[in-house]
Amino acid sequence: METPTEQPWLYTISSKRKLIDFNFKELWAYRDLLMLFVKRDVVTVYKQTILGPLWYLIQPLFTALTFTLIFNKVANIDTGTVPPFLFNLAGISIWNYFRSCLTATSDTFRSNAGIFSKVYFPRLIAPLSVVLSNLFKFGIQLLIFIGFYGYYYSKGAPVSPNSSLLLFPVLVVLMGLLGLGLGMFISAMVTKYRDLKYLLNFGVQLLMYTSAVMYPLALMREKLPRFAWLVEYNPLAYIIEAARYMLLSVGELSLQGIAFAIASTLLILFLGIIVFNRTEKTFLDTI
Repeated sequence: METPTEQPWLYTISSKRKLIDFNFKELWAYRDLLMLFVKRDVVTVYKQTILGPLWYLIQPLFTALTFTLIFNKVANIDTGTVPPFLFNLAGISIWNYFRSCLTATSDTFRSNAGIFSKVYFPRLIAPLSVVLSNLFKFGIQLLIFIGFYGYYYSKGAPVSPNSSLLLFPVLVVLMGLLGLGLGMFISAMVTKYRDLKYLLNFGVQLLMYTSAVMYPLALMREKLPRFAWLVEYNPLAYIIEAARYMLLSVGELSLQGIAFAIASTLLILFLGIIVFNRTEKTFLDTI
């Protein structure tokens, strides 16, 4: 009588993990769950609101209008030949994608504590779903920008994209990965230091002002050279400046700045995944 041969295990779940463990094969195996999380994030965010997805339209429009009144009309920040509202809307649209990824992923462990404690799946699925679901919101805001772009173009405004626009998806990916890396790092820290949760919104506001969202990068170097390093050492500033250059042909496309942004993004993402993986083993004891 033949003895049954033992079949190899498909997965081994253990609390002992390597310091650096990027199990992309397991993430791919759970891709269906990732899509379910993305659908959940898109559908449930504004499900019980009156205006629903219209908030995707209202927020960037009112923010761009506020920036135009305060920074361009009152503070007289010059945007060159580009209409100030369109200039601000371009920066706000891509900034909002980063901000949404950062704030949502920074709450990963607390908001998913219930499901994390009941069933196993790669925990990285949760923050990844946030980055992908926010692409839907970013797509809507980009359509708004295209609509106003067409309006100003029909009115004779000297705005035009350039050939480097083909690299615009690279900037979007960089924004998403940077928000993912920072968000995972903060999410891991929040499980032990709750004060970070209250400081996050304040910190994001400060970060926006040092990311050249509402002013050209060259203006900071000209008007406040002593504090220009706050912007020049911020990878977000180069990404937003490059996005405006691609969309409106205003500002500059610094290859050195983009290289710095790519290197910074990969480093932050690498450190974020390491800290996230180490925290997921013990966060239920401290959450």
